[in-house]
Amino acid sequence: MEEQVDRLVQKMWMKYKATPSSKRLLIAVSGIPGSGKTTLAKLVAEGLNAIHNEQAPGRASTPIATSVPMDGYHLSRARLSAMPDPNTAHHRRGAAFTFDDKAFLELVKTLRRTLLPESKTVYAPSFDHAIKDPVADDIPIHPASRIVIFEGNYLSLNQGLWKEAAELMDELWFVDVDFETARTRLLVRHVAAGIAKDEEEAGNRADEIDLVNGRQIVDQRLDVQEVITSREDESWHPRGQRDPE
Repeated sequence: MEEQVDRLVQKMWMKYKATPSSKRLLIAVSGIPGSGKTTLAKLVAEGLNAIHNEQAPGRASTPIATSVPMDGYHLSRARLSAMPDPNTAHHRRGAAFTFDDKAFLELVKTLRRTLLPESKTVYAPSFDHAIKDPVADDIPIHPASRIVIFEGNYLSLNQGLWKEAAELMDELWFVDVDFETARTRLLVRHVAAGIAKDEEEAGNRADEIDLVNGRQIVDQRLDVQEVITSREDESWHPRGQRDPE
C-alpha cells in the first residue's frame, strides 16, 4: 500500500500548493465495510502533515490536513428508536438510512465557504464506542486545516443528499477490495471489538448487514477520481475499535 499512499500524498500536496489560501481541498474516501478506507485517510493526512512540517516548521502547530470519519454521523440510538420500524433500524445500523446525511451535507457546505481572517474552527461529531452513540462537536477542523479528508461508506453514493455532498468535493476516492477479503477482515474486527462473541456470529453480521450495505455502495457508486486497491500488508490490518455498533 505504501506506493499508493505516497502517490496520493504527492498528488494532493501539489494540488494544495496550487489552491488559493482562501479555499479548502475536500476529499471523500469511500468503500465497502472492511475495505481499509479509514486507514488510507489517516495515512494520507499524516503524509501531508509530514511534508508541511518539513517545509514550514514554524507554522506546523496546527495540522494542514485533517481526517474526519463518518462514524459521528450515525443516528443516535434514541433517533433509531423513534423510527417507524425501530427494530429494523437498530438491526440495520450502518445502512445509509441510519446516518444523518443532512447534517453531513451541512458540514461540507460550511467547509466550502471562503476562508477569511475571522474564520472560526468548525467542529464535526465523533463516535463514542463505549456509549455506542455520536458525540457532538468533538473533532476540530481549524481554519489552518486546508485539506479535509472524509472517510465513510456512502461518500460516493449516487443518491439523495449523499450525492449532493459528493458533488461539493474536490476529489472522490474509492478503496476497492473483493468481498471475501472484506468479510475476512470483518470477522476479525467484530470479534476484537466485542460486537460478536465468536466468528460465527461475526460472519452472520457481515453477511446480513455489512456486505448487503457493501453491495449498494458498489452498485450505486458515482464516478471517482481515484480507485485504490486494498492489499494485505502490515499497515492495513483490520482495526477492532473502528466499529460503532
